[in-house]
Amino acid sequence: MHVLAAALEAVDPTQAVRNTIGLEGNLLRIQQETYLLNRDRRVVLIGAGKAGAPMAQAVVEVLGDDIDAGMVIVKDGYLGDAPNYGPVTLVEAGHPIPDLRGIAGARRITQLLKGLSAEDLVVCLISGGGSALLLSPVEGVSLTAMQDLTAHLLSCGASIQEINTLRKHLDQVKGGQLAKLAAPARLVSLILSDVVGDSVDSIASGPTAPDPTTFQEALSILERYGLVNTVSPAIIEHLQRGVIGEILETPKPGDPLFNRVQNVIIASNLQAAQAAIQQAQVEGFHTALLSTYIQGEARQAGKFLSAIARQIALTGDPVPRPACLVAGGETTVTLQGDGLGGRNQELALSAAIDLAGIPEVMLVTLATDGGDGPTDAAGAVVTGETFARASEMGLDHFNYLTRNDAYRFFDPLGDLIRCGPTCTNVNDLAFIFAF
Repeated sequence: MHVLAAALEAVDPTQAVRNTIGLEGNLLRIQQETYLLNRDRRVVLIGAGKAGAPMAQAVVEVLGDDIDAGMVIVKDGYLGDAPNYGPVTLVEAGHPIPDLRGIAGARRITQLLKGLSAEDLVVCLISGGGSALLLSPVEGVSLTAMQDLTAHLLSCGASIQEINTLRKHLDQVKGGQLAKLAAPARLVSLILSDVVGDSVDSIASGPTAPDPTTFQEALSILERYGLVNTVSPAIIEHLQRGVIGEILETPKPGDPLFNRVQNVIIASNLQAAQAAIQQAQVEGFHTALLSTYIQGEARQAGKFLSAIARQIALTGDPVPRPACLVAGGETTVTLQGDGLGGRNQELALSAAIDLAGIPEVMLVTLATDGGDGPTDAAGAVVTGETFARASEMGLDHFNYLTRNDAYRFFDPLGDLIRCGPTCTNVNDLAFIFAF
């Protein structure tokens, strides 16, 4: 559908980089900042995230031989056409559960940052997924402990901000610490936002941004979700030592360290949503942007969005037919069963019953990176006929929802969206259509 395609095209990483940086002679311009490139200035390109490959390609196209070395870590299947772009090496690692390849990649990036001077420039490419892909656990905390922690947090319904608060206090490169490793070099980060509100300290756990969170907040999150006695004792010990001041906090806002750092958001969920709205208007729809701050449980968001679809169908409010309303954000799923799916699929499944029987309405959910949860689907499509079609096939909607098994509900219906990796990542989008 053209509306969905327009949303993804608006946050194409390659174009986003090209729109942000420019080289005039030996002068690199990035928004309001300029950097003089000469023989005395080394340029190092690093990064981590699902959009890392196209972002790296675009930077290399602009800077070319001015780049001395580089390393970018991407998710499995997101490598693109080549394992390197000039002097920049691309490697794959595990996501959302981190693995040894992420640790190895982080180690190589750390090595690239050693010995840089105040005259050198580090360009860092950050996009969604960077938290899992760029991993350097603190001393005493194992990879297994971090994998288990990640799995528990993803299943208990913790928000990405809560998850990243913990990551920042259990890792040596997150929470502004990558910027610390790059000092005294100048550092500019080009950031594709996959966080509601576009807070740079949360995107990929803010490796180049000041961290306003604390060890106490991190420990409180584990207490809130009843995980203190579940996660590795080494994690609890490290956080407790931080609380009493035995371990230094992450760099905070106001730290002079960040006077040499420029963080630039080059694409966001809002840009994607606005592009979808513009395309829908071209195609003759009445439009509205509901919000790009949708959060909370996916199944509750599904009920909310289906209620709006019913309102349009019955009253013509808030916009008359033909209508296209767009919402963005990132919901969570508290796992209660052993099913297969993701937050976008669960949102759609939750909406199916409330849309049952309503003519000519459709709800489309989409993870902009092309992968929703541990599946090959990006989301799903629901109409007023979905519930009846499922019933005819013997698919019990409530049973699948209870087991968090949205994938296996939509798969036999042919209603999953399978677009493959998009190599961008700006959270999720939901589209309400009334024809």
